Amino acid sequence: MAPLNQVILITGASTGIGLATARYFAQRGWQVVATMRTPHKAPADLHTLANVLVLPLDVLDVASIEAAVAAALHAFGRLDVLFNNAGYALAGAFEALSPAQVQQQFNTNVYGVMNVTRAVLPHFRGRKQGLILTTTSVGGHIAFPLYSVYNATKFAVEGFMEGLQYEVKQFNIQVRTIVPGTVRTDFTAAIQYVPAPDYDPYAQRVHEQTLASYAHAATPESVARVVFAATTRGGTSARVLAGAQPKLVYLLRWLLPRRVLSGLLNRTNGG
Repeated sequence: MAPLNQVILITGASTGIGLATARYFAQRGWQVVATMRTPHKAPADLHTLANVLVLPLDVLDVASIEAAVAAALHAFGRLDVLFNNAGYALAGAFEALSPAQVQQQFNTNVYGVMNVTRAVLPHFRGRKQGLILTTTSVGGHIAFPLYSVYNATKFAVEGFMEGLQYEVKQFNIQVRTIVPGTVRTDFTAAIQYVPAPDYDPYAQRVHEQTLASYAHAATPESVARVVFAATTRGGTSARVLAGAQPKLVYLLRWLLPRRVLSGLLNRTNGG
């Protein structure tokens, strides 16, 4: 078990992977800063665990981020790990998505990650140590129909974190992405699907197949275990593949010619 002064700050900790990770770390002796936009909606056990501090944090509100980081440091005196986990998926044919919807997707999934990372970096740099973990997706390595904008945000975060790792290595700060595949969480309920009549019935069929695939997806608890292992077992890997599905997709992405892989995805999605 980790020393009791080991501290992790998690964004998007009210449900899914973030919630499972908060519980998993707390059960193993970590001090956990569980942040979310609406703390009153957090499960009751988060508020009752002695080593969990629930705080409001909106990744789009710099003031709320700075306040949460300051409160965490006041409570525990340090941060050892940042886990950028907040995010959502926008789905639908690109032509049907408004500029405002696209902007919001990038604001949350990309700029939100940057905002929180920027707020924590000075503390890590001052301590000459720290670990930044960020949930990306198998969709940050291979694109899927109806998720072009979501895929773009995850590709962007992968690129951002890959570049950042070189900059902060001199301060003994490590950077890793956690790459899950489909996960059975409230994330699916939060998918914002935008219908596009001109693209139906293809779009509706693909969307229904995508949602159905989550019935056989990994559990958030299994991803939490991967996050814990990535935090405590050391290593130098910049990407941690959470489960068999992303490992298979990652392998296919690099082994198969693009034409073959595209044909396989097209057939899988009824194209």
